[in-house]
Amino acid sequence: MATTKGGWCLCELLRFLYSLFLPGLTVCGILCICLFIILWGIRLLVQRKKESVATSKNGKNQLVIAFFHPYCNAGGGGERVLWCALRALQKKYPEAIYVVYTGDVNVSGQQILEGAFQRFNIRLTHPVKFVFLRKRYLVEDSLYPHFTLLGQSLGSIFLGWEALMQCVPDVYIDSMGYAFTLPLFKYLGGCRIGSYVHYPTISTDMLSVVKNQNVGFNNAAFITRNPFLSKVKLIYYYLFAFIYGLVGSCSDVVMVNSSWTLNHILSLWKVGNCTNIVYPPCDVQTFLDIPLHEKKTTPGHLLVSIGQFRPEKNHPLQIKAFAKLLNKKMAGSLPSLKLVLIGGCRNQDDELRVNQLRKLSEDLGVQEDVEFKINIPFDELKTYLSEATIGLHTMWNEHFGIGVVECMAAGTIILAHNSGGPKLDIVVPHEGEITGFLAESEEGYAETMAHILSMSEEKRLQIRSSARASVSRFSDQEFELAFLSSVESLFK
Repeated sequence: MATTKGGWCLCELLRFLYSLFLPGLTVCGILCICLFIILWGIRLLVQRKKESVATSKNGKNQLVIAFFHPYCNAGGGGERVLWCALRALQKKYPEAIYVVYTGDVNVSGQQILEGAFQRFNIRLTHPVKFVFLRKRYLVEDSLYPHFTLLGQSLGSIFLGWEALMQCVPDVYIDSMGYAFTLPLFKYLGGCRIGSYVHYPTISTDMLSVVKNQNVGFNNAAFITRNPFLSKVKLIYYYLFAFIYGLVGSCSDVVMVNSSWTLNHILSLWKVGNCTNIVYPPCDVQTFLDIPLHEKKTTPGHLLVSIGQFRPEKNHPLQIKAFAKLLNKKMAGSLPSLKLVLIGGCRNQDDELRVNQLRKLSEDLGVQEDVEFKINIPFDELKTYLSEATIGLHTMWNEHFGIGVVECMAAGTIILAHNSGGPKLDIVVPHEGEITGFLAESEEGYAETMAHILSMSEEKRLQIRSSARASVSRFSDQEFELAFLSSVESLFK
């Protein structure tokens, strides 16, 4: 009797659900049509704005080329890419109008251009229109203590909408990695889309770190200790990676800065037919006046590290490996050694990080042999590089490594992490000769440093010469040629 009643209830439930199917389908269809009409109306509105953006003196419409770079006044490697790309385009397309979307509202456009000249020695030959965005705070990581990737990506959509409403370009180039803005400009703005990817927002390496429950700067220990939280985070990462691939595939042209980035973007965006490696421009010419022979103003050897004091740079590994090297020196016959960590501090978190590194040096008993140089002038940086024997780099899976290139151009013998761009693109043999060394662990770094210091001066000079010769492929001129070749299809 109970079984018959249960079967009857199930049949009634199925009948009820079936009766809702057609009305539900109809409602969904109507909503989709309404959404399509709304989006089409927005597109028409945006297109009208686009038609009225600029007209030349002879009455013809001018091409408008826009770069999305909310932190264009930051002065890092990504900003050097922006200014070199603008300079290259202005040489080839002088009649176009150039726009930069920026969130640097506390400075004027002229101050931004002067800053680019002072930092990178780049002077643009034609005017640039700056569109100042007020909602840049929406992409600040500090706003999203949890679900940071998702929060910043959604925030970039609102920031992109603000940009689109102020200026609708013909060609839109995202030069900072905000892929979630691409569909806005492609489907609503009707723009041709280019992307220069420095670092994928999410990578297969990040997925593997969570999957294997490894502790990292983006994978907290309390998550790794909890299998359930690890599973939830892994699902979140996979869903985010899927959406990231969809928005990235909106690009008509994709440029990546290294082989490491290329592999991840091909895996996620699946746009191999329009993706090219365009190495970032490094000011190698500036360092070529440093003599290659070892210049000693003090006895012993100087070891330098160049890089912002960010957690992923892994400065503690440098100090720990240096402490091991000093222990080897006590047991052997190595000369006096000094480690100088050179870098920039962006905020209080970075300053706190430096204080923690100082404390680590004290705990290891090497504080007298470790120095910190914060936000030093470029000429002082060159002086340190001219006197250094070894340049240290310890970031796991660095996407490229401009600091590595600068060390090699300056004539220091580089010892970089055995991963990412340094492994695949930079510290590679040149004409059959080695250009530097790679390591991973504290012991590996300490042993390799001891090996470099035990070499004859002639052998070190040979490595310096090969390294300097190899970095010419990362010059401004090479970047401009590769960049213009890649974006050519956007202007046809």
